[in-house]
Amino acid sequence: MPLFNNRLAQLDDAIEHAETYGEYREACAEHDELSGANEWKAKDPCRDYDYRLIRKRVQRIKLARGQGDILSLMSILHEGLHGNLGNIANPVLQHQSKLGTKHLIEEFNQQVAGALDDIYAANETEVDFYEKLSFFEETAHAFGRSCLMLSGGAGLGFFHCGVVKSLNERDLLPGVISGASAGSIIAAMLGTRTRDELIDVLNAEFIYNKFRNWRVFKGVTGKSMFDSTQLENALIEMFDVMTFEEAFKRTGLHITITVSPADLHQFSRLLNAKTSPNAIITQAVRASCAVPIVFSPVQLRAKNAAGEIVPYIPNRRFADGSLMADLPFERLARLYGVNHSIVSQTNPLAVPFLSRNRKDANSVSSITMRHITNLAKVNSIYAFDVLESAVGNRAAKLAIHKLRSVIDQQYVGDINILPERGMRSLAHLWSNPTVESIAELIRNGEKATWPQLDYIERSTHISQLLRRYLKQLKEREARVLGQAQNLRLVESKTA
Repeated sequence: MPLFNNRLAQLDDAIEHAETYGEYREACAEHDELSGANEWKAKDPCRDYDYRLIRKRVQRIKLARGQGDILSLMSILHEGLHGNLGNIANPVLQHQSKLGTKHLIEEFNQQVAGALDDIYAANETEVDFYEKLSFFEETAHAFGRSCLMLSGGAGLGFFHCGVVKSLNERDLLPGVISGASAGSIIAAMLGTRTRDELIDVLNAEFIYNKFRNWRVFKGVTGKSMFDSTQLENALIEMFDVMTFEEAFKRTGLHITITVSPADLHQFSRLLNAKTSPNAIITQAVRASCAVPIVFSPVQLRAKNAAGEIVPYIPNRRFADGSLMADLPFERLARLYGVNHSIVSQTNPLAVPFLSRNRKDANSVSSITMRHITNLAKVNSIYAFDVLESAVGNRAAKLAIHKLRSVIDQQYVGDINILPERGMRSLAHLWSNPTVESIAELIRNGEKATWPQLDYIERSTHISQLLRRYLKQLKEREARVLGQAQNLRLVESKTA
């Protein structure tokens, strides 16, 4: 027994200090073998999910696939496919092992993916093209999709580079991405570069060359303490005058940059290809990074129909997006149909208070702590509302309003990737970076993502497959309609 425990301790150490994801997985696999986690995965029964429902659904899908019954497959998936069927997305299930989860859940996901393959490839004498298109449209909409949200965090925001680097290398980046403040820089990088191009920019040297002098102190006499020239020049070099619509056409990613108003009686805005297609990304990012007092607020800009650069939302200036919309999940849900979130969280106002372990999410102590936290939040919001209504000074009223917004936010998602705790990381907040400090943050981001990769893949694979097939069907439809239109045009000219 001591020898057994000693080996598990050695594996824990190997997992913590793994230099590559391959080393990490190898140590995790041996840990699961020795700890008994593999035995847990092999047993279907468990009170944390409805294994009977999932087992029955697997049997029905396998039977229909074996018989080549495409119509039955479509019916089975139509009637109840969603990401948390039978509570299979229960966080408790993700912490019983280092890798993977119940084999039954993994088999269910594999059978659903195989059924989607079969439906897409089905002979169209049996399943009409437009029946397929309708199936994938309806099922993709009902199933929903995942989003990646990158929080604010000033100099800590380079942690996001490590997170997205890990996701990009394994083709796990969601199609919907938001960024606030420092996170807006990384979101814009994702939205303006192809997957291969990202490999060249998600490294310490590139980041350092662009942002080594982002913090230039200019005194406290003006509207801001720091000169934003270096930051603005870096953003112009990276994004030029590309608009959100142009970025979407280039990469196919729906990126959103959040900005907050610099005055009262305005709400935070989500800038993206749907809400503001002609807005220029560079100015949106610059505004989202405009932490009050640190950097001055920004006038947004856009391209008009003639391609000229013009003011966007004239007479308004915008500032730090994380103040009012660090993680704008609800509005992303309305815009893009997302119902599942992956959060890379570096906001120093939130990170110290967030749990890194959701094993005991339903314990009495955890439930009690959540209740106390919610009460404190509600009471704080009430106090700020009373204070704001009692204050007459406009500047003071605006400051109170911003503080209220900071408190009245949700700082976690379904999957949360957090930096290590410790005062050392706070040194990155407002200092100019070095190659070494950026490399450390990127490395920290990569390693913090590794434990979540299996979970992310399971959570996103079906939605990505649905949307991939839907996209291919729509592209095919567009080609056919285009050919038909061209044929009619030729016939009209030759008639």
